[in-house]
Amino acid sequence: MPDPRFFDIGSKIDLDQVVALTSSRLTAPEKKGSGFIIACAPLSFGGIGYAAFFSDRRYLTNLHRTGAEFVFVTDDFVDQVPAASIALATASPQAAWARVATQLYRTRRHEGTEAIHPSVKMEAGVTLGIGVVIGQDVEIGAGTRIEAYAVIGPGCRIGRDCRIGAHSTIYCALLGDRVQVLSGGHIGEAGFGVSGDAKGLVDVPQLGRVILQDDVSVGSGTCIDRGAYDDTVIGEATKIDNMVQVGHNCQIGRNCILAAHTGISGSVKVGDGAMFGGRAGVIDHIDIGAGAKIAAGACVFKDVPAATMVSGFPARPSRQFLREMVWLEKNAMTKDKG
Repeated sequence: MPDPRFFDIGSKIDLDQVVALTSSRLTAPEKKGSGFIIACAPLSFGGIGYAAFFSDRRYLTNLHRTGAEFVFVTDDFVDQVPAASIALATASPQAAWARVATQLYRTRRHEGTEAIHPSVKMEAGVTLGIGVVIGQDVEIGAGTRIEAYAVIGPGCRIGRDCRIGAHSTIYCALLGDRVQVLSGGHIGEAGFGVSGDAKGLVDVPQLGRVILQDDVSVGSGTCIDRGAYDDTVIGEATKIDNMVQVGHNCQIGRNCILAAHTGISGSVKVGDGAMFGGRAGVIDHIDIGAGAKIAAGACVFKDVPAATMVSGFPARPSRQFLREMVWLEKNAMTKDKG
């Protein structure tokens, strides 16, 4: 379930309302007029009253194993839904799921008119700059400094001896000790999830968190999105430069380095000690092994083994990339002389 420190959670939605809201077809007519959806979750979660969706063949095994009571699927996959689950047939399963999730969950908002909510708990030695806003139920450790006009959203946890720079925003996040977020860093905003159906485009609710472990530093203007359902995690002592984008559900290991303008798409896994040069890019659902190096300007389209260096667009082993560049240069010069 989404963390109630960060999300207001509705009780339930009547199944008939769900069918009307999503324009889906209930494949178990005997359920009409009865049943409720109480939670939205991925296929890998499950339980009575849980709703999931299936829209990608890569996760067919997850569909077969799901414990969710209700599953949004296209007509082509209704027969693949386990006997213990009920299929809700729709042309756009993810959009249907998103519309239900939007009804069940809402990001908590700052309550009241006081900039520092009375429920905030701060240990000794916390320093607050002018214009700081801190929402309800936040906890902040000793020696932490929060600079001018930073905003800390409801429920966040910030460890000891941290620094939160001016004009930074922290939402849906748990920060360890000695974490630094430099001016204008944005942690825990919604990841980029969009789906669509006959009614138009719909934002897919982002129901996870961001976890910054001890000694992480985040540069100015960097954005780290909260998870879509699971957490976005940045491992201990990882150093992130200015103007970096880390997408939802990413798992970045310990002691990694991400140089300026690096872009990491959603659900990427990065091993310990990996390094990214400036303007490196990675598409979604890629695994990058421990100690791998992604050269400046490289764009990664497939998994990178541990301790491997890749370069170019699309990224490939750096030795191969350099040989290709030399060959191209030689042939270009030969053509010019001819």
